[in-house]
Amino acid sequence: MKAYKYKIFTDKIEEGILNGTLKAGDKLPSVRTIKAGYRLSISSVQSGYDYLVFKGLVTSMPRLGYIVAERGFVNLETGRLPSIVRDAVFKDNVLMTSKRIMHLEQVSLNVAMPDDVFVPQKLVLKTMQEVIREKGASLLRYYPNNGSEELISLIVKRSALHGTMMQPDEVIITDGALQALYIALASVTSVGDIIAIESPCVFSVLEVIANLHLRTIEIPVSLSNGLDLDYLDNVCKDNKIKAIVLTPNFHNPTGILLSEEKKEQLYKIAVHYNTPIIENDIYGDLYFEGSRPNNIKSYDTEGLVLTYSSFSKTLAPGLRLGWLAAGQFFAKAERLKFSLGRSVSPINQEVMIKILSSSNYDKHLRVFRDKLARQASMLINYIQTYLPNVIILEIPHGGYSIWCELNKNIDSSTFYKHCEEAGVYFTSGETFTFTHMYDSCFRVIFSQQVTQADLEVLKKLGQALK
Repeated sequence: MKAYKYKIFTDKIEEGILNGTLKAGDKLPSVRTIKAGYRLSISSVQSGYDYLVFKGLVTSMPRLGYIVAERGFVNLETGRLPSIVRDAVFKDNVLMTSKRIMHLEQVSLNVAMPDDVFVPQKLVLKTMQEVIREKGASLLRYYPNNGSEELISLIVKRSALHGTMMQPDEVIITDGALQALYIALASVTSVGDIIAIESPCVFSVLEVIANLHLRTIEIPVSLSNGLDLDYLDNVCKDNKIKAIVLTPNFHNPTGILLSEEKKEQLYKIAVHYNTPIIENDIYGDLYFEGSRPNNIKSYDTEGLVLTYSSFSKTLAPGLRLGWLAAGQFFAKAERLKFSLGRSVSPINQEVMIKILSSSNYDKHLRVFRDKLARQASMLINYIQTYLPNVIILEIPHGGYSIWCELNKNIDSSTFYKHCEEAGVYFTSGETFTFTHMYDSCFRVIFSQQVTQADLEVLKKLGQALK
């Protein structure tokens, strides 16, 4: 632990108070006296006294300077409060999926969010300033529980452009996609229910499932055909499945896009067994070629599909603004949303209203998609050229993810040891399942800016693996 310079005088004052040499009300040496006596800077002495004030040992009096406080000594380091225990597995998984490595010689390919350089900072911050000027104190009040009607209307209109018809009365604005998923799952399940999830499945979804105390059956994601619908059909036939949870458009972590034929077939299975579908569409706008893919909800005539998304992956993660179209489950979803927090940040809602009301969002998406496609191509080329023993299982056509597998002739622990030594961070396959099916796999994220220096580090890793 770092030893602060001011400790040379604060330790003596602390000791004097503890042994009774210094008593409540005693005047302490001035800042300038301490500075001269201990050859410290004024800022160091001031920091030392601030530390003593914080600990409750000393108080500052106008025109008198610092005196010993009346209150007794409070030991902040060794108090009687119980230690706080964290779940070690959860902590490690959060770090593997969300911690950015800031050292210049390390490469973070594990964080599924847009790099700062890909966030349209000027657009978002300028819009935020405009909203504050225009809306003023109204931003400090509660907004409608389900969200701004204007924002909901804009989301419904955008969805209609790619064939997904939603009713404004079924849409709820949420604090990001994860809250939307929580509400959707809690609306259609109870503790102990069985749900079907895709396998592999993103860590954050698994955590929501675990916290709701649900049981799961993992449906394999075929790299050639997407979700194994025959397997799903048999599972639904043999079990009372309360929900099917999946990401049909540019699945995380495999990057797979489910075909329109498969989406329609999946919907028919759900209708046959009267099983709700919860679809995550956070990557739908991030297609590299052609037109935006449809949602499963575009086939929904029964209100059986709950679709959710957010603007965290496409615009700025800090906005924490998502939405849920809850279909026939809206009434329960509405009550759940209220219990989790009455109103989503008004300023964030108004910022999105302004951005979606203009052409700025679509302009940003065009630029962002192009950058993502280039980065994906660059990383794929380097992996194929310089990383022996690594197989790319799927070439992505959108989203953030490249799904890779190690050759059988290399041990995964050896591989990650070399990664750590080279300074390269991927997300290991074990975080995407409740089983050990993907221990030899890992995910590469290309939403963080990849520089030539990063590519050289990957090349260095490849040399170590030969």
